[in-house]
Amino acid sequence: MLTAFARAFRTPDLRKKLLFTLGIIVVYRVGTHIPIPGVNYRNVQQCVREASGNQGLFGLVNMFSGGALLQITIFALGIMPYITASIILQLLTVVIPRLEALKKEGQAGTAKITQYTRYLTVALAILQGTGLVATARSGALFGTCSVANQIVPDQAIFTTITMVICMTAGTCVVMWLGELITDRGIGNGMSILMFISIAATFPSALWAIKKQGTLAGGWIEFGTVIAVGLVMVALVVFVEQAQRRIPVQYAKRMIGRRSYGGTSTYIPLKVNQAGVIPVIFASSLLYIPALVAQFAGGKSDWKTWIEQNLTKGDHPIYIASYFLLIVFFAFFYVAISFNPEEVADNMKKYGGFIPGIRAGRPTAEYLSYVLNRITWPGSLYLGLIALVPTMALVGFNASQNFPFGGTSILIIVGVGLETVKQIESQLQQRNYEGFLR
Repeated sequence: MLTAFARAFRTPDLRKKLLFTLGIIVVYRVGTHIPIPGVNYRNVQQCVREASGNQGLFGLVNMFSGGALLQITIFALGIMPYITASIILQLLTVVIPRLEALKKEGQAGTAKITQYTRYLTVALAILQGTGLVATARSGALFGTCSVANQIVPDQAIFTTITMVICMTAGTCVVMWLGELITDRGIGNGMSILMFISIAATFPSALWAIKKQGTLAGGWIEFGTVIAVGLVMVALVVFVEQAQRRIPVQYAKRMIGRRSYGGTSTYIPLKVNQAGVIPVIFASSLLYIPALVAQFAGGKSDWKTWIEQNLTKGDHPIYIASYFLLIVFFAFFYVAISFNPEEVADNMKKYGGFIPGIRAGRPTAEYLSYVLNRITWPGSLYLGLIALVPTMALVGFNASQNFPFGGTSILIIVGVGLETVKQIESQLQQRNYEGFLR
């Protein structure tokens, strides 16, 4: 692998792409430390220190922003509005016929959907930015901080609008940086920025576990967490690469004097077909009741029940709800992202068939059967991986934003594998050996 890296840097055009990508990453990380106007930076830093990893409802978004959310910087929203917009457009493609038609138009339709995604990203950034500013002004962003109400000293409407505009513009800049990496860098720009945001929180989270440890000055806990992380990375790599290959045979066709078809191929169905999206959906859905309870005034039975059962990551009801939601969303997302009837119709149109299965409806039923069977272990795997932060919370007294948690490790490994494959393909085009042999 080190030899492949050396060859990549010795290749002029690939070296330019790698250095350009590194430059964009540096710009992105610098932007996560520039506070927006109207924020008292000293009070923010004091509240971050007092929070000491207990980030509550905003932990997931803070992780995706590389720690910039709780710092209230110009990149506070990070890549999260774009991710949300992409997921919404992907879900709407199944519901709205116009979007489905655009998806089938090829490159022109994809460009149009990308444009809609950008517009929706700006709208979501305005909405989320307004919510973040309102939360910071009310002091709910750091509920236990002594100076939480003094984070935004100026309560004027002009200051609020300025803060929202700055965060929205920061989101647009992040989206532009991601597209620059995709066009002029090594590709997969949005995913790389997400990778960097999550990886940036690892050192501080690991060091916090070491400081909180009691065995040998915390080094035993620190080493145990590193060992668990390596085992999890190996497990995630193994499952993410696992797939069920459905053999497909294409019949020969004579057109004039030429023979077409007669080839054998396969349909790769991944065990984890849904990726990390079910974990994100489940986390977001579980945050809604806690968020409503946090902003609700007074005391009531339902608010007390939510605060006792759905805000603590180690509570049995929270664990069971989280696990069941992940399994449900795994099946839900696979059902809307993979259409067996469409695949069967395309195979029939081009003369393809699965050996032993008749073309048409029997092929679609067979694909649905296989997909349901492999989705079960995939969804259970996602649920178990996502519960690792809870086990860390009990075993190491760590925060719920455990560095090797489900969402973070799935994204980091997935993006890492995809980036390595892209660099490998460019190396192999020049007759070099790739990273994976």
